[in-house]
Amino acid sequence: MSNWFDVAPASEFPAGDWRSIDLDGTQVAVFNLGGEYYAIEDVCTHDGGILTGGALEGEEIICPRHGARFSVKTGKVLAPPAYEDVSRFPVQVESGIVQVRDIRWD
Repeated sequence: MSNWFDVAPASEFPAGDWRSIDLDGTQVAVFNLGGEYYAIEDVCTHDGGILTGGALEGEEIICPRHGARFSVKTGKVLAPPAYEDVSRFPVQVESGIVQVRDIRWD
């Protein structure tokens, strides 16, 4: 069984946009930053809420509740009140489809 999951056709996933996918109970946010795709767990490590819905500024997602900032590229926390990084997931484009890999089964 493959652990790569379809997110969206690349042609329907414009730069600056994001998509959310459920990987067996784990929400993962996939971002298109200038034609490069990145995926992080869609959870603020400060309070457990979702990050998507917050503003995307350059390569940072800002938690909509308390303003914690995370790197979309690395999952690193960049500003409090969060102090723990979020998980990062591999992304690929295969046959024109953006896919994310569920690393929990590696």
